[in-house]
Amino acid sequence: MPFRLLITIGLLCVLLPLHRGAPGPDGTAPDPAHYRERVKAMFYHAYDSYLENAFPYDELRPLTCDGHDTWGSFSLTLIDALDTLLILGNISEFQRVVEVLQDNVDFDIDVNASVFETNIRVVGGLLSAHLLSKKAGVEVEAGWPCSGPLLRMAEEAARKLLPAFQTPTGMPYGTVNLLHGVNPGETPVTCTAGIGTFIVEFATLSSLTGDPVFEDVARVALTRLWESRSDIGLVGNHIDVITGKWVAQDAGIGAGVDSYFEYLVKGAILLQDKNLMAMFLEYNRAIRNYTRFDDWYLWVQMYKGTVSMPVFQSLEAYWPGLQSLIGDIDNAMRTFLNYYTVWKQFGGLPEFYNIPQGYTVEKREGYPLRPELIESAMYLYRATGDPTLLELGRDAVESIEKISKVECGFATIKDLRDHKLDNRMESFFLAETVKYLYLLFDPDNFIHNNGSTFDAVITPYGECILGAGGYIFNTEAHPIDPAALHCCRRLKEEQWEVEDLMREFYSLKRNRSRFQKKSVSSGPWEPPAGPGAFSSPENQAKSREKPVKQKIPLLSCPSQPFTSKLALLGQVFLDST
Repeated sequence: MPFRLLITIGLLCVLLPLHRGAPGPDGTAPDPAHYRERVKAMFYHAYDSYLENAFPYDELRPLTCDGHDTWGSFSLTLIDALDTLLILGNISEFQRVVEVLQDNVDFDIDVNASVFETNIRVVGGLLSAHLLSKKAGVEVEAGWPCSGPLLRMAEEAARKLLPAFQTPTGMPYGTVNLLHGVNPGETPVTCTAGIGTFIVEFATLSSLTGDPVFEDVARVALTRLWESRSDIGLVGNHIDVITGKWVAQDAGIGAGVDSYFEYLVKGAILLQDKNLMAMFLEYNRAIRNYTRFDDWYLWVQMYKGTVSMPVFQSLEAYWPGLQSLIGDIDNAMRTFLNYYTVWKQFGGLPEFYNIPQGYTVEKREGYPLRPELIESAMYLYRATGDPTLLELGRDAVESIEKISKVECGFATIKDLRDHKLDNRMESFFLAETVKYLYLLFDPDNFIHNNGSTFDAVITPYGECILGAGGYIFNTEAHPIDPAALHCCRRLKEEQWEVEDLMREFYSLKRNRSRFQKKSVSSGPWEPPAGPGAFSSPENQAKSREKPVKQKIPLLSCPSQPFTSKLALLGQVFLDST
């Protein structure tokens, strides 16, 4: 049976020799096994503290050992930590939390929620957990991954966000009431990232559910931002979604803009979309021309290119990792080393750092345990094996434990100068910071699969390949299996009919034999010279060797349309018939 094995190498799976030991300043080498255990202990100290003191609230307050709702009353930390549990190997807790979320999370509530945060944390977290459920030993229903309780929860949450996109420009409001939609007095001013950070989750949701509305609204929002760029190719920080006029005209790669650029690249890889990549490459040229100085990136006026803020923001530390995804390793490493010097100076990245003065900016001295520099280290280490990147991981573990660890978890660092703490532990600490640290020190994790192993899954539409690697992290570090987007591409009406038939006549086996392993070579993914450099998925499929078929007693010709599977008197024939 022909199938397509989608490998989006260039993300995590560059096959280079990994350095098992990285020399530290005292001549010793960070031992990956040692630091894996240290990171795992960090996770459980924080996670257990949340469960004991804060659940079912969104987040833990570690100084007072209690909880509070921050982004909508979703038990957010539990959703955000779910896929991290599996990455750390805790299958039983993953299974337990899946049940807890189904029983306790309700989106039909009178709460004003951030459209951006709900998407990346809740929708992204549920989609990732849904696609990892089978690997975690969860008993999935017939038709998975095209159906399932976590997928239905993700769809329900995303539908609550759709009213925000009903604007004259198609760019969404920043906040929506989950029960009533957009409030009449809601501000029309939204940050650029809050408009352009949906394509990964929404395209995945459309592919799995068969409803195109999610991907459609995400694409419209991306297009409107692209059309709103200045004559010199830059976008600002905040825009009026009603009029389409820029309100804040500072252009850069950091807060308010960051994940827009990230999702152009990751959306291009996830969807094999040459237009999204062409957009990013055009932006990248403008960013290099107007904002880069000595491998730092400043803030400039979007129409003139003149410097408006000579600062480095901690959120900008994702950029070297993003550069690595398009193969720009040399520039990525140079910028990473600049950012690493700031970490060494303070034991963390302050929210704002004045580059000319070499010091923090007033009232922006804190470090809320953000993941971005660690994220870039993880990507770059996969691409280069440079031991400096392991050193950053070691320094991060030591700094966070020494400065931030308290009896009930890990606290935000309010001021890196005197190590004062704040009474909050953001859910992204468990979703991103700990996850990227663990993956940095765990080269054999299933997330780093290079395509040499994979699973064959039977869907209502035929054979589907999952778990082959190339996972694409959303901006909250929730991994999405890109191959899953090709598992459910049929009309929704056909899906319902086929699922009903499958439930009536067949029960899927719990453990299916794997396909014969095959090696898939990969190398660093180089940026294309232009839009035409991308080959179509069809051409890519033709160039791949067909694997050994697997004999599975299900519907004959499952790759054909539903109507072709019916014959005399409406009987469904088996392969052996």
